[in-house]
Amino acid sequence: MSRPVLKPEILLQAYAQGLFPMAEGRDDPTLYWVEPDIRGVIPILGFHVPRRLARTVRQDRFQVTVSREFDSVMRTCATPAAGRLTTWINSEILRAYGDLHRLGFAESIECWRDGRLVGGLYGVKMRGAFFGESMFSRDRDASKVALVHLVARLKAGGFVMLDAQFQTAHLSQFGTVELARAEYLRRLAEALGREGDFHSLPEGLSGAEILQSITQTS
Repeated sequence: MSRPVLKPEILLQAYAQGLFPMAEGRDDPTLYWVEPDIRGVIPILGFHVPRRLARTVRQDRFQVTVSREFDSVMRTCATPAAGRLTTWINSEILRAYGDLHRLGFAESIECWRDGRLVGGLYGVKMRGAFFGESMFSRDRDASKVALVHLVARLKAGGFVMLDAQFQTAHLSQFGTVELARAEYLRRLAEALGREGDFHSLPEGLSGAEILQSITQTS
């Protein structure tokens, strides 16, 4: 293991080569680079919204915002919760990705209920690729709603890759596929040759509008 200095330019170079950093635990200062042999990727075109989740999105149960509380989302993702006693997000990762956000290379989606932040996700954006990092939920389906809003935003903005790092049972319901490293790198190169606009979709759309933007053909 090594202790890389997570400067923005190093992070961006690593992502462009298919690597990302992790810590063994929230309180462990040691970082290591990860390059999975098999990568989980969520399709932007063909993203599957389960029927019950679609109902929740249409109900507009949450107020959804974009990158208003990036640091708060990251800190909450780093906090242990039920079923997740530790996380891989340590203080160096919090600092480094906060820097990326302030430079315009990282974004978050927040879900609010009664003025409380109850769910969200964050990730790194580079041209036509978005690298999902972590999500949290303090209210049922809040993180899933955030993901639906993210996909709508990526589709509208012309992104062609949504990297999920690893396939999980939770992510499989959205149509996540697994790619071998060589195929992942080929698609990553294609995505980095495109230009995505994360903010082309206006904030404040209804859930019905968000779902329509996902299902309509380009």
